[in-house]
Amino acid sequence: MTTDTETRTDESSTVRRPHGWLWASLAGLVSAAALLAVAELFAVLVARSASPVLAVGSVIVDIVPRPLKELAITVFGESDKIALLVGVGLGAAVAAAIAGVLEYRFRFVGAVILGIGGVLATAAIVTRAGAGALAWLPPVLGTVAGVVLLLTLARRLRRWVAAAAADETTAAGVNRRGFFLVSGIAAATAVVVGVGARVVNAATASVAAARDALRLPTARTTVTIPDGASLEVPGLAPIITPNSDFYRVDTALTVPNVDPSTWRLSIDGMVDQPIELSFDDLVNMGLDEYGVTLTCVSNEVGGGLVGNAIWTGIPIRDVLRMAAPQADADMVLSESVDGYTASTPLSALTDDGLDAIFAVAMNGEPLPFEHGFPVRMVVPGLYGYVSATKWVTKLTVTRFDQDEAYWTPRGYSAEAPIKMSSRVDTPKIGTPVSAGRVPIAGMAWAQPVGIERVEVSIDDGDWQSATLSTPINDQSWVQWMVDWDAQPGSHYITVRAVDKQGNVQTQEQAAIAPNGSSGWQRTLVTVR
Repeated sequence: MTTDTETRTDESSTVRRPHGWLWASLAGLVSAAALLAVAELFAVLVARSASPVLAVGSVIVDIVPRPLKELAITVFGESDKIALLVGVGLGAAVAAAIAGVLEYRFRFVGAVILGIGGVLATAAIVTRAGAGALAWLPPVLGTVAGVVLLLTLARRLRRWVAAAAADETTAAGVNRRGFFLVSGIAAATAVVVGVGARVVNAATASVAAARDALRLPTARTTVTIPDGASLEVPGLAPIITPNSDFYRVDTALTVPNVDPSTWRLSIDGMVDQPIELSFDDLVNMGLDEYGVTLTCVSNEVGGGLVGNAIWTGIPIRDVLRMAAPQADADMVLSESVDGYTASTPLSALTDDGLDAIFAVAMNGEPLPFEHGFPVRMVVPGLYGYVSATKWVTKLTVTRFDQDEAYWTPRGYSAEAPIKMSSRVDTPKIGTPVSAGRVPIAGMAWAQPVGIERVEVSIDDGDWQSATLSTPINDQSWVQWMVDWDAQPGSHYITVRAVDKQGNVQTQEQAAIAPNGSSGWQRTLVTVR
C-alpha cells in the first residue's frame, strides 16, 4: 500500500514522488535569474545601459496612466522608483514561475513565454534614448541562456517524475540529483554573476571621481543671504534646502552617470546657427549665482515637493543668442541624456528679467548626480516638468504647435507657470501642542513677482498678517510666522499669500493635473 508521496519498491526502499509543479516553478525562477545574470554580464562588456529590469521599468514609467503616477508619488514619495523596481521584479518572478510550470506540463510552451519576455526586454532596451549599436546583444544572449536552462531543467524534472511513478529507484535518484545540481549551480552562478556584473557596471559607469576632481571657475557674482532671512522657528523648513533634503522627482529609474569631459550640449531646430558646446565651453562663458525655488507639479497644497537652493550657472539666453532662434519659434524642447523631454516657452528662456540658467552647481558644490550632474536647467516661475530638465544635453528650438514634450500627451499642460502657494510647517498635523504661546509658521512663494504678505486665520476668524522673513529675492520662497495664544481644544489654521502685484492666493481647489494644485491649506491642530 502506498501514500500520496511514496511508492514502495521493496521491503527496504521507497521512491519519493516529486512535487512536480513546485519544482517546475523553481526551474522557471532559476532560468529567469540566469537570463538576467547573463544579460547583466554582457551589458558590462558591450552596453552598460542594457539592463532588462531597468529598461522594462523605464517603459512602465512611460506607459503608466497619469493617475497611477500621481498615486505612486503620493504613496511612496521619493521611493517610488524603488517600489516600481520591486514591483517589476515580483511580476517577473511570478511570470517566470508560471513559465516553468507550463514548460513542465506542455513542452516548449514555457520556453516560448520566457523567449517572449526576452524579446520584450530587448525591445525596451534598443528603443531607449542613447541605446548603442550592440544594446540588443546582452538581452538576446541572456534570453538564449535562460531558454536553454529552462528546457534542460524541465527535461530532467519530467524524467525524475516519470521514474518515480514507475518505481525506478535508481533512475529517479539520478534525475533528482541532476535536477537539483543543475538548479543549484545555475542559481548560485546567477546570483554571483548578476550581482557582481551590476556592481561592476555601476562602478565602471560612475563618474564620482570626475565630479570630486571638478574645479569650477569662481562665480563672478554671488547671492548674499540677508539678515533676517531665517526666522529660526523650530519645525520650520530652512530658507536654503540642503542638497541631501532637496526633493527628487523624475522619470529616471537609475541616476545617469555623465562624464563632464564627454558631455555635449547641442542646440538645433529653428535657429540660424546650430551649435554644440562642451562642458568647458559652457562654464568658461562665466558663472554667476542665483537663488531660485523649484516646485514639482506633483506638489499638493501644503506638500514638500518644493525646495530652495543657490544655483551656480550660465544664463540660457546667452547660449541661445549664439544659436540665433528664428522669429516664429515659441518653444524650446529640452532633452535629457535618458530621453526625457520638457517644453519651455522660448520667452521664459530669453527674458532679460528672468534668470533661466544652465546650472552646474548647487549650494556651493557641483550638482549632485540625482539633481542633474553635470548640467541641468533651472527656470524660475515654471513647474519643473516644463523647465527643469536634468542631465540636459540638447535644446531644439521649435513651436508648441509642432512638437510636444514627455508629459503633454500624458494629460499635463504644455505650459505651466507656478501657482502662488503657502503652507503651514508648524504646528504639524497630528502633533498636539500645549496651550499658551505657540508659533504658527511656514513657507510661501510667488514666482516671479515675490511675496508681499502672508495672512493666517484661526477657526475661520479674521485674517491677521504674519511676520515675513527678509526675502533673498523674488525668485525664492520666504518664511512667515504668527504668534498664537493657543487655547485647549481643536482649532483650524488657514493660510493664504498675497503677491507684490496684489494678487491673493486662490481659494479654489485644483488637483495637480493638468497644471498644478491650488487652494488654501487648512490644518487641524489639537491644543492640550
